[in-house]
Amino acid sequence: MTSASGGIAGQVVRWQRAHGRHRLPWQGTRDPYRVWLSEIMLQQTQVSVVLGYYERFLQRFPDVAALAAAPVDDVLGLWSGLGYYSRARNLHRCAQAVVADHGGRFPATSEGLQQLPGIGRSTAAAIAAFCFGERTAILDGNVKRVLARTLGFGEDLASAASERRLWDLANALVPAKAADMPAYTQGLMDLGATVCLVRNPHCLLCPLQTTCVARQQGQPESYPVKTRKLKRSAQSLWLLEARDRDGAIWLEKRPSTGVWGGLYCLPMFETRDALDQAVDAPARARLTDVPAFTHVLTHKDLHLHPVRAVVPRKALKREAEGGWFGAGDWTSLGLPAPVRKLLEG
Repeated sequence: MTSASGGIAGQVVRWQRAHGRHRLPWQGTRDPYRVWLSEIMLQQTQVSVVLGYYERFLQRFPDVAALAAAPVDDVLGLWSGLGYYSRARNLHRCAQAVVADHGGRFPATSEGLQQLPGIGRSTAAAIAAFCFGERTAILDGNVKRVLARTLGFGEDLASAASERRLWDLANALVPAKAADMPAYTQGLMDLGATVCLVRNPHCLLCPLQTTCVARQQGQPESYPVKTRKLKRSAQSLWLLEARDRDGAIWLEKRPSTGVWGGLYCLPMFETRDALDQAVDAPARARLTDVPAFTHVLTHKDLHLHPVRAVVPRKALKREAEGGWFGAGDWTSLGLPAPVRKLLEG
């Protein structure tokens, strides 16, 4: 494995320095705050989407102390539309832990970083490699694909034991020189994002094409193997868009767990009858159905049925935490993307 690992690592490092991505705003820094922020935002989110959010976050929260001191609603407000909102809540919790428990400095090892809220093994390794030169492997979804194909790793990654074995192989491949870790780590990410694609990989552009087992077999898309698939589900929800005569809208905070946890949202109901009961009898005659639409989450389709009405404030019967917000107020709140789109429309 030693000679092979030297060859693979060297090829990835040379390719990244010549052909990899170098102009992303979180590159060229050893500031763990900026690297951590980018790594969290990039989880299950495309680079093109993250770019604007990343810049806005740094303008509002230039360092970990500023983020820790901010109200969580401000963090969710800036995150609004980026999805996977538990990331934003963990981001805030992590910043507070860094300030409270580590004097505002991120731990300098992947092991220490993993003890912080919301930082898993691969994210911790990325921060440690980029910022501190630690010789440790990352293994996010893109990198799993690159390594499984290169090594011909055909074990089922739905198995925890198989994933551990791939981790062991990944750690055996890291460069011998700590100075090469940033380029190697970024190179694997770049290959997964731009060359070793899920469908129709660009094998002729890959620096690993001569050693890639999957390419030699002529079946790169057969790797990685993962048999367990999460079942998709569907749910219908009715949304009450209630405004008062001045145009203020009623929004309430969602529970911290479940769909859109911790965000402000229109009141949601599982049936139209339940929505009707949320306003008094005279106001029900003013309810108007809006065309339904579907919002796709990772493993669930939400069939959303908006219902609009202009009602006196006293007509609304709600005990949830919430309030009436004018147009100048709700725009800065953390809102689910489909709700924001509905209100802006």
